[in-house]
Amino acid sequence: MPVYAIGDIQGCYDPFRRLLDKLDFDPAKDLLWLTGDLVNRGPKSLKTLRFVRKLGDTAVTVLGNHDLHLIAVANGIGDPRERKGSLAKLLRADDCDELIDWLRMRPLAHFSRSFNTLMVHAGLHPRWTVKKALARAAEVEVILRGPDYREFLPNLYGNSPSRWSGKLTGNKRLRYIVNCLTRIRMIHADGRLDFEHKGPPGEAAENLMPWFDAPDARWREARIVFGHWSAVGLIVKPELIGIDTGCVWNRELTAVRLGRHPKIIQVECRE
Repeated sequence: MPVYAIGDIQGCYDPFRRLLDKLDFDPAKDLLWLTGDLVNRGPKSLKTLRFVRKLGDTAVTVLGNHDLHLIAVANGIGDPRERKGSLAKLLRADDCDELIDWLRMRPLAHFSRSFNTLMVHAGLHPRWTVKKALARAAEVEVILRGPDYREFLPNLYGNSPSRWSGKLTGNKRLRYIVNCLTRIRMIHADGRLDFEHKGPPGEAAENLMPWFDAPDARWREARIVFGHWSAVGLIVKPELIGIDTGCVWNRELTAVRLGRHPKIIQVECRE
């Protein structure tokens, strides 16, 4: 079964459908991996979310930071002005509650043994193996899928703690896991997370490095597929595939057919 990994859509429904047409996508034969951030910023978040939901098991999507933000805003967390922005139509929809409940059941990480490939939205802590990354993700997934998930939502926000420790507990531990899997870009040499630099790695301070350049990273036992960092653009290496190519910034939406020799398919996003 062909598997196509597709980068951040962010409500850019029309380019997404054009890309599927270019792939000659057949839901009976093909599988989509979506790197998260299905919504926000783009013009058609509601249409995108409805479409992906209807794909059922044909589409595997991990949660991105914008998806988590939508879940929070839909539950009254954050600035009320958010309800008048790019998510407004979605938040007013009759099926909003159903879509939010579907979205919060999505995983934070997805692993395929057949491809030996892990998909996350943003990245991984260098000391996490694939097994540990899946276990950390599961800690948050249990909360988001549980009956008391609303109590956790305010704790999604914040940049601390910036350093991982197995001794972290409670909301601090969960927030670190969320930040690592959905927001990480640059890290310090000692492994601390940095959330200030969002541009290209070459423009960062000397004491920072991209998370995927950390030496002796334990996740290198598998290939990682990720999105989130449009300033980096397309990366296709044996151990790393980065596919947020800035569709929402009028660049491209990218799909990569997974396999020993990945194939890149793109459409322009000029809407």
